[in-house]
Amino acid sequence: MPAPATFCRPRLAANTRLAAVPAVGHGCADMMNTDPTSQNRYLTVPELAALLRIKERKVYDLAASGTVPCSKVTGKLLFPEQAVLRWIERGQTGQADTDDARPSVFLGSHDPLLDWALRQSESGIATYFDGSQDGLDRFVAREGLASGLHMFDPATNDWNVASVAAGFAGSPVVLLSFARRQRGLAVHPDMATQITGLADLPGRTVTPRQVGAGTRTLFEHVLREADLLPDTIRMRPVARSETDAVLDVASGEADATFGLAALAQQHKLAFVPLIEERFDLLVSRRAYFEPPFQRFIRFLGSSDFAAHAAALTGYDVSEAGRVRWNG
Repeated sequence: MPAPATFCRPRLAANTRLAAVPAVGHGCADMMNTDPTSQNRYLTVPELAALLRIKERKVYDLAASGTVPCSKVTGKLLFPEQAVLRWIERGQTGQADTDDARPSVFLGSHDPLLDWALRQSESGIATYFDGSQDGLDRFVAREGLASGLHMFDPATNDWNVASVAAGFAGSPVVLLSFARRQRGLAVHPDMATQITGLADLPGRTVTPRQVGAGTRTLFEHVLREADLLPDTIRMRPVARSETDAVLDVASGEADATFGLAALAQQHKLAFVPLIEERFDLLVSRRAYFEPPFQRFIRFLGSSDFAAHAAALTGYDVSEAGRVRWNG
């Protein structure tokens, strides 16, 4: 898609694949928070209802739909105060909808292929990966130019679009497809014959991700679907990246983690496939057309990127760069 001479940022059409612009010049959880360092305060249903000035029944509806950040501990709904305040902030209206320059930082969920592609493309974009929800919050705060997401919406049986549309409708942002990934149980080789599915997890030691990570939310969802109680699983302290979670298993500290097929293969772990997920990129429209991100986009269309993705287990990058949603 060639850039106009004035270097304007047009609205990007949905369901289309974006080509790189030629270079110009030089260029609701059911598991306790196992993070022992967490200092979050949690709101109860009555407290959140009072804060939002709504009926308690509406709070339950928001929690059931996954609209508001929440945790469920021993049958009681709790709402992390800071996450709720950031959720409220994302819903503000009447603010100037600017598309000013942002720091050259990629936020959100950790993905090993994305991490590699950002370096290999020589984009010069720094990274700060600490989970999908953290990425959204920091993107709202304009702390980065893009965020990696894998947030499942049970109501639509889709990924990322509902979460992004709820907070960014009318904003100068675009949601791009990056990859489909195979996710399941990464299992220590010594436990390969004993853990062959979710039903084998009770009594085993599992390393979870932190609250707010897309992996954590999805793991809790599949446990609910399998009618498994999280209290029956021995939870290790949280890992803050996909790689750290798998390394905990490889070192023998945990029996399993809910991880990526690619990392299980890399660290010679057994793998039980459970789900195919979408990993998408929420991007500032202005940043998309600027040289650092354009170097990254051009690399996504290269043979080097395709070959590396093919060498990894569990990646489908056939839609990389395609627009899934437009603000």
